[in-house]
This record gives sequence, structure tokens and C-alpha cells, in this order.
Amino acid sequence: MNSSPIGVFDSGIGGTTILKSVRKLLPNENYVFFGDSANCPFGTKNIDELKSIVRNATDFLIKKGAKIIIVACNTATTQTIEYLRELYPNIPFVGTEPAVKLACGTGKKMLLLLSTEGTAHSPRTQELIEQNIRPNQQIVNLPCIGLAEAIETTDADRIHECLVKNFKNVEKPEEVDIVILGCTHYPLASEQIKSFFPNASLLDGGDGVARQTQKILSERKLLSPNTESGTVEYFFSKKVK
Repeated sequence: MNSSPIGVFDSGIGGTTILKSVRKLLPNENYVFFGDSANCPFGTKNIDELKSIVRNATDFLIKKGAKIIIVACNTATTQTIEYLRELYPNIPFVGTEPAVKLACGTGKKMLLLLSTEGTAHSPRTQELIEQNIRPNQQIVNLPCIGLAEAIETTDADRIHECLVKNFKNVEKPEEVDIVILGCTHYPLASEQIKSFFPNASLLDGGDGVARQTQKILSERKLLSPNTESGTVEYFFSKKVK
């Protein structure tokens, strides 16, 4: 048993969607959340920049006493989580990946994967598609330029404008069965995204991250002994104007 906090980081407010899912399953745990808004979005960074960013975030959470770290970002997970596991062998990491396996498992035919450029073009995302797609399925892998950054501003008009630009070439949007939200920012704009695909279900990876976190903590006997709701500390970096 261990009452030290669960560390969570992302490129800003997007990771709060993962935090919400994990807290729902593990309400008695303490949490430290770091939103690196100064470096939002992660999806446009090259690999060297990304490694430096995730290393700094991890060091911050370790200093805050994190017993496990959730990488609440699809780009950071698909491109750097193995790097982090090698660099910090004594810290368990839980990643966040696009819910491709879950979507394919529904048997639905037309799947639309939305993510940042970094996630969309990563070898891990291609691997997820190749491993899980079924013969009767089509997966459109669509990088959404500027969407995470727009959502970070919480400006509804800017978000809508960005969605229009990114979705303009999606053929027959009414035939999309499932929209996979492959960026943790995107659930924060789920209603606006849904309006473009009226017949689609939206899926994200939050519940899977929560279950994996619980599994690792249980296996390592790191679950909190708290009987009351745990605490949450929030920290955000800011862009230099």
C-alpha cells in the first residue's frame, strides 16, 4: 500500500480527460497533474524536442513523489514511452494510445481516426491499425492540423473553424460509424466533433488507461490505503509571449 500520488502529464488541458477516467476508477488515490501548455501541441515536435519535453515532465512528477506516471498524450506515448521506460527503470509508466483495438472490436465498418500529426504518422499507430483492422473495415487515419492547440485556447469559434478545415475532405461523413479520438484534447470538443458525424459513436482511450493503471498498482502493491477521496494538485507551464 502506498499513498504517494499518481503522476499525470500532457501538453496542457487534454490530459485532464485521462485524469477524469482514472479518478473515476481510483477515487481514493492522490494525484499530481502537470499540463505542459508551454509546449502545446506535442504533435508537431520532432523526436529530440519531444524526448526533452517528456523527460522534464517526468522529472517534475518524480520530484512531486509520483509512484507511477501516466503519459496522458497519444503522441508522447507512441513516440517516447519506451525511451522513458529505459531512462527511468524504477518508475512504472502507463501510456495512452488511440483506441484502435476497441474500435475494430466492434465490427463496425467505417472508422475515422483523429489525432495529431505526430500520432498519425508514428510507426506505433500504423502498427495498431495493421494489427487490428478486419477485412470488412476501413480506417481513415486523419491528422487534425492545429486542433489540439485550438482546444487548448477553449475558444469555441476557433475550434469550430479548425474542425471545418480538417473535415472538409472527409467523404460521406454520415457513413462514419466510429470516430476514434486519438488525442486527449479531443474529448473536450466531443460535442462539436459529433455534429460533423451524426451517426457515429466516439471512442477514446481513457477507460483503458484507468484499468491498466489499476492493474499495475495492484500487481506492485502500490494502491493507496486511503478510505476517503484523494487529493489532486494541478500544475501548468505557460507559453512565453
